[in-house]
Amino acid sequence: DDEYIDGNQENSSALMYERLFNLASSTGAEEQFENEPSNLWKEQYQQAVAWKPCADLGILKEEGIPIKSNGFLLVSANGGLNQQRVAVCNAVAAASLLNATLVIPRFLYSSVWKDSSQFGDIYQEEHFINTFKNDVTIVKELPSHLKSVDLQAIGSTVTDADLVKEAKPADYIKQVLPILSRNGVVHLLGFGNRLGFDPLPSRLQRLRCKCNFHALKFVPRIQKVGSVLVRRIRKYNGSRNMLDEQLLAKFIQNTPSEEERAVESSTKYLGLHLRFEVDMVAYSLCEFGGGQSEQKELQAYRETHFPLLLERLKRLKKRLSPAELRLLGRCPLAPEEAALILAALGFKSGTYIYLAGSDVYGGKSRMQPFTSLYPNLVTKEDLLTPEELEPFRNFSSQMASLDFIACATADVFAMTDSGSQLSSLVSGFRTYFGGGNAPTLRPNKKRMAAIMLEQKTISWNNFQNRVKKMIMEDQRVRARGYGQSIYRHPRSPECMCKA
Repeated sequence: DDEYIDGNQENSSALMYERLFNLASSTGAEEQFENEPSNLWKEQYQQAVAWKPCADLGILKEEGIPIKSNGFLLVSANGGLNQQRVAVCNAVAAASLLNATLVIPRFLYSSVWKDSSQFGDIYQEEHFINTFKNDVTIVKELPSHLKSVDLQAIGSTVTDADLVKEAKPADYIKQVLPILSRNGVVHLLGFGNRLGFDPLPSRLQRLRCKCNFHALKFVPRIQKVGSVLVRRIRKYNGSRNMLDEQLLAKFIQNTPSEEERAVESSTKYLGLHLRFEVDMVAYSLCEFGGGQSEQKELQAYRETHFPLLLERLKRLKKRLSPAELRLLGRCPLAPEEAALILAALGFKSGTYIYLAGSDVYGGKSRMQPFTSLYPNLVTKEDLLTPEELEPFRNFSSQMASLDFIACATADVFAMTDSGSQLSSLVSGFRTYFGGGNAPTLRPNKKRMAAIMLEQKTISWNNFQNRVKKMIMEDQRVRARGYGQSIYRHPRSPECMCKA
């Protein structure tokens, strides 16, 4: 699919919001010698400090692990790094619910992700097992007498088609437990988001938190290269917070060197996850200023990769126009829009920005407006040598783990799509371990579209005020709402304690 990544070089650099962009450029030039807003790199609400991590405190089940297990739970998780992370933690909760012995989950090979990595290639197996020693029994593989059994033939395979999305505990008790009790083993194949967030017993919710925030530690070789990545962008070797300690462990120094102490502070940086890959852009059915050539190119991509989407569209009596889709908040934010948001918030042109992933639709041409405002944009490919990257190069999930580390440990993390698993998990990690000092910028695409309707007449001051208000309202400190992901919203009694 490489021919789609660079897009149409002539049209993909066309500015969608030229007037606003010119205002941002001229304002940035005028303000480059002024101080940044004092709260730019800080959480906006002090209440964030009151929430502390506590998912790992105490035994989750007073009675401990039941003496007799109902059998073995085998899980094969699909998707990329972040989807699989969610699947693993859902599997831990499911094993506890079913009183099953969990076999360390397997990761399915995907034609999209093209990664053969297994659990032990990414996460520390012994740490994972030991974290749950008082909660759930976990083993590395099935016992020998079950290894040769055809699980599908004996009716022990449950696919994602058999379990409803966001299934409730009752669904597992009704559909999965009888199979487990009868055969002593059950295989959840293609497992992912097949366990809802509510209603769920507190102990299972807490197990999910314990898994995501404490049990899943990257293997040392990922931690080591991740620490190199972070230290090079910061130009600083010392650990700065609990996020560093949790993600990088012994590979980040607890105390800075004398030279670093003399300098007093390291380089601040912003981690940015731009969800603007060709598949997302094509699937959205939106337009991004590239004219007819862009439309033809994206339609050709849909015909190849999304034939079912096109069939569904044919059956619709009325299709929403690209403009209507944008007003409903269904269009990915383009790099140009991300730059305008950062400029409106007051980030100077010299800000160091780490870009997670690099397959932006339109390539360098599409990124040109962004880099004209923010030239200090780097990726892992820029910061690491080819030799350092080589062991990870053919493993997309392991590469994504480096992005996870760089974004989670950033001074500020910004996303352009709140539905992204990486953005969701990174923001949750920052909430949990950030100590109330790890701000996340999460634009509301619907509100952003409403602001952009006035792009031909709105003043720069008014634009700034509306963007700041949009971001600040999302940053309000709230406890997790019913049905919300506990991985993204850990401010919940089962996960964090409020002082």
